[in-house]
Amino acid sequence: MPPKLKKGVKELVAEASAQIETVSAEQAIAMKDDPGVMLVDIRDIRELQRDGRVPGAYHAPRGMLEFWVDPESPYYKEAFGAGKKLVLFCAGGGRSALAALALKNMGVEPVCHIGTGFRGWKAAGGPVEPMPPRRE
Repeated sequence: MPPKLKKGVKELVAEASAQIETVSAEQAIAMKDDPGVMLVDIRDIRELQRDGRVPGAYHAPRGMLEFWVDPESPYYKEAFGAGKKLVLFCAGGGRSALAALALKNMGVEPVCHIGTGFRGWKAAGGPVEPMPPRRE
């Protein structure tokens, strides 16, 4: 039998959600063409290949996000230094809630996440395109 955790994922996501801004898929769709907004897809590359991607969204895998955002990190990506509002999303909203809280704790502003994730985006009629084939 697995050990009892001090806090489970549901608790962590609920705590994060209480401290961050959550937007609906419809709100995110309305923001997609705003030049002051950057949609950030934190899903694993295999999810993008399997389920498609949001056109124009910046892909930053969850495992690298904090490193790509920190200007003092050797992995820093300049896209995160543009001063845009970051709208994070994962598949269903859990990972993006935790990621948004992590970025908020780092001092990144403004940042929010799509509460229903990529599934909500698709269900609300947001544009989706297939991932281009890998170049060898």
